[in-house]
Amino acid sequence: MPVDRRLPDAVLFDLGNTLVQYYSRAEFPALLEESIGQVQRCLAKHGLPVIPSELLWPRVRAEDCESADHRVRPMEERLARIFLPDAAQPHPLMPQMCRAFMEPIFGRSRPYADTLPTLRVLGSMGLSLAIVSNTAWGSPASLWREELHRFGLDALVNAAVFCRDVGWRKPAPQVFEHALHGLGASAERCLFVGDDPRWDLAGARAVGMKALLIRRSGEQSEDQALRNLDELMVQLQSECHER
Repeated sequence: MPVDRRLPDAVLFDLGNTLVQYYSRAEFPALLEESIGQVQRCLAKHGLPVIPSELLWPRVRAEDCESADHRVRPMEERLARIFLPDAAQPHPLMPQMCRAFMEPIFGRSRPYADTLPTLRVLGSMGLSLAIVSNTAWGSPASLWREELHRFGLDALVNAAVFCRDVGWRKPAPQVFEHALHGLGASAERCLFVGDDPRWDLAGARAVGMKALLIRRSGEQSEDQALRNLDELMVQLQSECHER
């Protein structure tokens, strides 16, 4: 189907709490405790000693932050400093440790009911689609690509860019520019949809993209927010009719 030039050439989406439900900021501390416990069990299974809580949790708290300049702090390095500070790096168990950390997070995830239908319709309209996402604790992009495949999202988008692919987290411009380059699209002809004003709105707008906020919870915000992707489709159709 030919693309209506009044529509954007491409729509880029955040992943967590935009297309797929994961966790809220308030829920993360409890989830982090589960994830750390999973890594402890993984190491114990392979005969490594359990780290006492009085040593473990100060290390965890020290790693539970992101870089002020938005550079990625890889999960492998964080887990090594917490659990294996004296071991040779890279440790052969590290892939299993990363997977263990992510199990509680992936175990609660589910796409929103409007996600797959919206992507299918936008794709049928000839628009290019992409996912641009940070990852929890700088976790490996390969694990998140497995998530996309599990939900069938990989087949519905033209590109998926995670912070680990670029070495920078949103709102750093490098992440958005990497995605635009992969799509062969210009920023002014693209729309970004995400749930975080700091990372998604500010980052996308800084490189010249139009950006819309989505608040699945219905929470009020300074920006007029979408409540779901059905409202996105209504807005796109309305803009077409007005122009």
